[in-house]
Amino acid sequence: MAFLANALSRVKPSATIAVSQKARELKAKGRDIIGLGAGEPDFDTPDNIKAAAIDAINRGETKYTPVSGIPELRKAIAAKFKRENNLDYDWQQTIVGTGGKQILFNAFMATLNPGDEVVIPAPYWVSYPEMVAICGGTSVFVPTKIDNGFKLAAADLEAAITPKTKWLMFNSPSNPSGAAYTEAELKALTDVLMRHPHVWILSDDMYEHLTYGDFVFTTPAQIEPALKDRTLTMNGVSKAYAMTGWRIGYAAGPLELIKAMDMIQGQQTSGACSIAQWAAVEALNGTQDFIPKNQEIFRGRRDLVVSMLNQAKGIKCPVPEGAFYVYPSCADLIGKTAPSGKVIETDEDFVTELLETEGVAVVHGSAFGQGPNFRISYATSEALLEEACNRIQRFCAALR
Repeated sequence: MAFLANALSRVKPSATIAVSQKARELKAKGRDIIGLGAGEPDFDTPDNIKAAAIDAINRGETKYTPVSGIPELRKAIAAKFKRENNLDYDWQQTIVGTGGKQILFNAFMATLNPGDEVVIPAPYWVSYPEMVAICGGTSVFVPTKIDNGFKLAAADLEAAITPKTKWLMFNSPSNPSGAAYTEAELKALTDVLMRHPHVWILSDDMYEHLTYGDFVFTTPAQIEPALKDRTLTMNGVSKAYAMTGWRIGYAAGPLELIKAMDMIQGQQTSGACSIAQWAAVEALNGTQDFIPKNQEIFRGRRDLVVSMLNQAKGIKCPVPEGAFYVYPSCADLIGKTAPSGKVIETDEDFVTELLETEGVAVVHGSAFGQGPNFRISYATSEALLEEACNRIQRFCAALR
């Protein structure tokens, strides 16, 4: 009898975590490495949020919390959904988890049976299919096109749905592509879902507040209210509030699903960190003044990176609407030979040679289910981004 569970054979390690770890190891050896693999803002958590955490400590808010979160935070979440998304939820229809990952995992664990299918547009965040696999489901990948900004087409969604489909896993703005759906694009998808009442929608809105220019964010249940009773809308404080390490994700949805997720979490981790929850109350209820300022900083970084990458030989980089990622194609460089003599046969070869030759750490697109591309996180300073792009240009020019 094998000691380890068979489910582990269906799961791969996180490529984004692996790249960040590799970059750290090379830095520790004295290499000059620019790491563009991590998906977290380089800003510090705002002072008002840190102060709220300190106040909570001083008040003695250091005990276990209810599994689904403290009422103050769940009420702040319900208020946020009403204020920003025009979605009406009772606070008891919300749940707080230890990061967005736990919310997603618990939703799949609570609903998936062997044979159930989850439609996932590609490219996708690396953890989606792994979570589905652990929970016994089957991922159905739907490729998107660079010429369409890596957005799921309504006809392709329709074709992917079967009687076994339980969820559409939807992410806008997207990790890894940065693609964000307009109201019209989202309406075309919700129209498809209205024709398939057995399909639920899990909407990952984690990058909601990281959109640029005149783009207006909307979420599926907001576009089509008739879908609200089969939609779980997930979000968190990690990206918009620079709180990745605080580990607070949250969601709102039908009460039956929330109760099922609460039951799983109760046997798993129980409530999230009490101090982080009180900090998240301040994040949602307090000033939002810094968000547009951060958006403008990220927009400038995006424009710099897109411009410089499109000047690199053989690279094609579309302009994403949101998040802090770009997802350029390196298709024209496949088959070229690096100065080391290595033939670039895949996007993984490309990023490996880039790291070894120029010390720039990015993530290969095949890890996100669609290549030959690579993902760059531009959540770092313009100076580092400019230097990294100069190195990428030099590396591409050296390929023969």
